[in-house]
Amino acid sequence: MKAAILQMTSGIDPLANARALADGIAQAAARGAAMLFTPEMSGLLDRKRERAAANIAAEGDDRVLAAVREAAAKHGLWVHLGSLALKGEADGRFVNRGFVIDGAGEVRARYDKLHLFDVDLPTGERWRESDAYAPGAGAAVVATPLGKLGLAICYDLRFPDLFRALTDAGATLLSVPAAFTRPTGAAHWHVLLRARAIEAGVHVIAAAQTGEHEDGRATYGHSLAIDPWGEVLLDMGEGAGLGFAEIDPSRVTDVRSRVPALAHRRAIPPVEIVT
Repeated sequence: MKAAILQMTSGIDPLANARALADGIAQAAARGAAMLFTPEMSGLLDRKRERAAANIAAEGDDRVLAAVREAAAKHGLWVHLGSLALKGEADGRFVNRGFVIDGAGEVRARYDKLHLFDVDLPTGERWRESDAYAPGAGAAVVATPLGKLGLAICYDLRFPDLFRALTDAGATLLSVPAAFTRPTGAAHWHVLLRARAIEAGVHVIAAAQTGEHEDGRATYGHSLAIDPWGEVLLDMGEGAGLGFAEIDPSRVTDVRSRVPALAHRRAIPPVEIVT
C-alpha cells in the first residue's frame, strides 16, 4: 500500500498553509496513496508568540483543520495531520495536537504532544516550550488502512518508553511528524528513527518541516519512511513536496518472526544501586 508524505515549509499564514495541505491531499489521492502524512505544526509555524496567538484557535474553530477534513472527504483519503497549534481547554496554554482523519473527513484519533522541549543552553539561549504549550495526558493507537498507527510528535522521538507503550498496545506503524532543527537533525534524526523501527519491528513514517521559514527558523527536512528492519524506504532530502513509499504490512510479521524482541519484553525489576 502506498503512503504519501508532504514535506512542508510552513509559514505564518494559516490560510496559505491550508491551501498547501489541500493541494497535497488532492495530489496524493490522484497518485493512488492510501494515506497522507504531514509535519508537526502544519498549519502555523511562528516562533513570535504574540503574532502566533492571533492565528491560534480552538479545535472547533480552526480553519486549517476544517480545510483538511473537507479535502480528505472530497478525495476519499486518510490523513495524519501531523499537528496544529490550538487553544487548550485547561490552563490557558496552547496544545500541540495531531489528528488522524479518515476518508470521510471524520476525526478518528487525536494526540497532544507529550514531551515538551525546555532547555538552557551554554550559549545563553533559553527555550521553554512549556511556557506556551501544555503537555498531553495520554497516548493513542488507531486503526488505519496502513495498519495500527501509534502517534508521536517531534521531541517525543527521544523517549523510547512512549514507543514501547504504543507497540505493546498493538501498533505496527509509528508516525513522528516533526520540525527538527538542522543541527539536531543532522546528528540524531536518522539514527533515532531507525532505532524506533528496529526496536519493535515496525514501519516508521516521519513527515518533516524543511528549509527557511518566514519566522526566521530553519528546519532539517529529510522526511523518512523506514521499514521494520530499519531500512530507509524514502528520504526526501531538503526540498518541499510530496514523496511516496510502499508499505507492506506483512513485512512486520516477517521481521518479528526473525527477531522476536516484542515477545521477549519483560518488566524491568528495581535497579540495585551499588556504591
